[in-house]
Parts: sequence; C-alpha cells; structure tokens
Amino acid sequence: MQIKDAVVFITGANRGLGLAYAKAALAAGAKKVYAAARDPKSITLEGVVPVALDVTQPAQAAAAAQACGDVTLLINNAGISRGSGLLAPDALEAARAELETNFFGPWILSRAFAPVLAKNGGGAIVNVLSVLSWISFPSVATYCTSKSAAWSLSNGLRNELGAQGTQVVSVHVAYMDTDMASHVPGDKTSPDDVARQTLAAVEQGAPEVLADAVTRQVKQGFVADPPAYAAAR
Repeated sequence: MQIKDAVVFITGANRGLGLAYAKAALAAGAKKVYAAARDPKSITLEGVVPVALDVTQPAQAAAAAQACGDVTLLINNAGISRGSGLLAPDALEAARAELETNFFGPWILSRAFAPVLAKNGGGAIVNVLSVLSWISFPSVATYCTSKSAAWSLSNGLRNELGAQGTQVVSVHVAYMDTDMASHVPGDKTSPDDVARQTLAAVEQGAPEVLADAVTRQVKQGFVADPPAYAAAR
C-alpha cells in the first residue's frame, strides 16, 4: 500500500517514535492521521486528529475503531518498560503491566481494527517491537518477555489476516533516541529514521524492519552456535 492518501492511526503518538510516525505520515502525504494517547491534550502536532485511548481497554479500542472507520494503516506503537528482571521482587507486577501494554495492547487494537481494514481494502498493521524480542538482558527481562510475546502475536496476525489482504509489519530496533532510552549511554537510532524505514517497508510489502546494525547482527546470530538468544548476558 502507499502512504500517500492513506488514513493512519497511531498509538502512543504524543512523543518519541509515535510522534515521529505522525510527522512522517503527514510528510508522505497521508490523507488523515489519527494520533492516539491516553491524554489527547498531550497531542500538540498540527494536522493530526487527537484520539483519547488507553490501549489496554477493549471498549476504548472498539469505540476508536467505530469512530475512525476510514483507517487503512494501524501503527501499534504504544509501549512501556518497568526495568525489571525475572527474579526481582516486583517482577510479576512489572511483567503484567508490560504485557498489558506491549502484548495485549497491539492484540486488542488489531482485533478492533481488523474489520475496518478489511472494509477499506486490506491495509496494513505495524507492530513496534524491539531487538529484545529475540534476546534478553537481566535488567529488563520482563520487558523482553513482553516483546517476545508481541513478536509471536505479529506472526500470528500475519497468518490470520493474510486472507483479507492485510499486511503485518514487525519493527525491530535497538536503542532509540527517545525518553525510554534516555538513561542509556552510547549511539542511538533516530526515531525519525525508524519511522521513515517503517513507512518504506509498508510501501514495499515487507514483513519486518531491522532498523539498525545491532538488530541486523542479532537476527543473523540466530544461525550462530550457540544462537544469539541463548548467549548469557
């Protein structure tokens, strides 16, 4: 599908990568961009339609799908990280919160908008994942688990929505220059660059985006011995 004249719905669109997606979609000629966030007043970008949405609430997702019935591209971008290891005292609480947003959120939104996309010709769904879908670090292991689940979700959605002509794109990236990674030193990928790569992948019909060198290296490590995901960190 083409971004020009598309109608785009973006979750977590008030800052970071979500804001970059909104800007990139407008720059590419999208007909309309719905920018969703829990607090619509936090949406300040001109030219978008603010939408109040908590991605963990099915009723809100259903209402959004009904109100935004012209959507042709859904970008599931909203995500959180609690920074917990699997054996930490707060691990279960952290994991449940991360799964609610990072796994159930994209699932809820995809279920709500699948009929809308079918009605509008198939369209596409983008799920923003991470290189941590494939490898785990002790300090953020619950987050890694949620992103692994979201990767499996994306593969399942691709299988089930193919019949209605809906493309599903998984976006994998290491550290980005956003608030979530502000505490991490070193090189970071620009969210604007990730947004451009993603929209290009949608137009090319690609199933995934490997947005940086680290992510591409990890993906290649799947065939290493031992595989990248089995290496201790």
